[in-house]
Amino acid sequence: MIKKLMIVGGEFRDAPEKIKVVYPYDGRVVGEVPKGTEEHAREAVEKAKEGLKKLAALTAYERYRFLSEAARLLEQRAEEFARTLVLEVGKTIREARTEVQRAVQTLLFAAEEAKRINGETFPLDAHPNGKGKVGFYVRVPAGVVAAITPFNFPLNLSMHKVAPALAAGCPVVLKPSERTPLTPLMLGELLLEAGAPPEAVSVIPGYADVGRAITTHPDVRVVSFTGSRKVGEIIARQAGIKKLVLELGSNSAIILHEDGSVEKAVEKTVQGGFAIAGQVCISVQRVFVHEKLFDEFVAKLKERVARLKVGDPMDESTDVGPLIAPSELERVLEWIKEAERMGAKVELGGEPVKDAPLLTPTVVSLVPKEAKLFKEEAFAPVVAVNPYRELDEAIEAVNASEYGLQVGVFTRDVKVAWRCIKEIEAGGVLINEGPTFRADHMPYGGVKYSGVGREGPKFAIEDYTEIKTVVFDLS
Repeated sequence: MIKKLMIVGGEFRDAPEKIKVVYPYDGRVVGEVPKGTEEHAREAVEKAKEGLKKLAALTAYERYRFLSEAARLLEQRAEEFARTLVLEVGKTIREARTEVQRAVQTLLFAAEEAKRINGETFPLDAHPNGKGKVGFYVRVPAGVVAAITPFNFPLNLSMHKVAPALAAGCPVVLKPSERTPLTPLMLGELLLEAGAPPEAVSVIPGYADVGRAITTHPDVRVVSFTGSRKVGEIIARQAGIKKLVLELGSNSAIILHEDGSVEKAVEKTVQGGFAIAGQVCISVQRVFVHEKLFDEFVAKLKERVARLKVGDPMDESTDVGPLIAPSELERVLEWIKEAERMGAKVELGGEPVKDAPLLTPTVVSLVPKEAKLFKEEAFAPVVAVNPYRELDEAIEAVNASEYGLQVGVFTRDVKVAWRCIKEIEAGGVLINEGPTFRADHMPYGGVKYSGVGREGPKFAIEDYTEIKTVVFDLS
C-alpha cells in the first residue's frame, strides 16, 4: 500500500484521520494519506506568503532551472507515476503513461514561459496630455494561488495549475481530489527535490472544508478550479474579490458534414468517446451526422467500438477501464434507460460488466435533446449519435447546451469550416479533428457554463500575474 504525507509549506505532515485511496477496478485499498483540515489549509496560505517573497528573490532563469529539473526527475520516474495513476484513477496503463509524458511537457512549457514574462511600452504622447511622458507595463506575480483538481487527470491537471503559477512567481496551495491524492503528493515531493522554495509548495488532501478554506482565504489572490459546474458556482459565490479560473466540464460534440471523412470521424469518435472510460471533460459525447452518411457512420462506429477491450487497467491490451466508482456506473445506466424511454435506440453496449464498475462501450442513436444523455455531462463511455439535414440544424443542436468547451467539425469545405468557427459557441473549434485533442501549450478553456479563463502555461500565466503600469515624466 502506498502511504504519503501531506505537504504544508514544504513540510511533511501527518494527521490522525486518514483518507483511503481505492483502486476503482476491484475496490481494494491501495493507498493512504492524511486527511487535511481547515487549520492545515490556513497554515499553508500563511507559509505561502513567505513563499511569495522567496520566489520574488529568484530570477526568471532560476525559476526555469528548478522547473526544468522537475521535468527531468519526472521523466526518470515516469513508470512509477504511471502505475500509481492506474491504481488511483483506474485508467489504463497506456493512458497513464501518456498522462505522465504530457505532464513532462507541461512542466517544460511552463519552465520556458518563466523566461518570457514581459510587458510592453505604450505611446503616452498619443494622448493630448502625454507630451514629455513615456510609459510601459510589467507583469508581476498576482499572489498566492489556490488550486483544486479533479480525479481524472490528477497529475497533469495539477501540473497545469502548479507549474505556470510557480513560473509566474506565485506560491501554490493545491487540494487534489480526495479520490486521487497520491500523484499530486508525489508531484509536490518532486518539486521540492528539484529546488522549489519549500514555502511555495503545499499539497493538502481533504474534502470540501479544505477547499473552502483556501478559496475563501483573504490572502489568496487567484483560484484555479477544475471540476463540476455545481462546485464551480459555489466557489464563484464564496471566493470574494479574486481572479477565478474555472474549467467546469462539457458535453462535447462532433459534426460530420456530408463532405467529411466518415473513417476519420469514426476514428476520432472512438478515441475521444472511450478514452479513460469517457471520463474526460472534452470526451466526445454527442455526434451529429449528415443524414446521407448517418447509416454508414453508425455501422462503422459500432464495428470499431465492438473491438475495444474492457477490463483490467494494468493489462497492456486493455482499451477501456472502470468508472471511478460504482455510483457513477449506476447513474449512467439510468441515463441510458431514460434516453431509451424517450425514444432513443441503444445500438451497442449499455451493459455493466460483472463485479466491477465497468460499462461496455455504448453507442446510442436518436437521443432527444431533453434527455440527460444529450444535455448533461455523461462522464462515461457513452456516445450519442443523431442525424441532421441542414448545417443550420447541426450548429443549433451543438449550441443547445449550457456548455461550450471544444467541438470537432469534419468537412472538406473551407466555407463550412469557417461558418462553424464563427457560429459554434465553444472555446475551441477543431477542424477535421475531434474535440478531445489538446496540446498542453495551447489556450484551453470554455464559454458558457464550461467556465472562465484559459489553461496552457503561457495563458495561465496571464491569470497568475497582474499588470503594473509605469510612467516617466521626462519633460
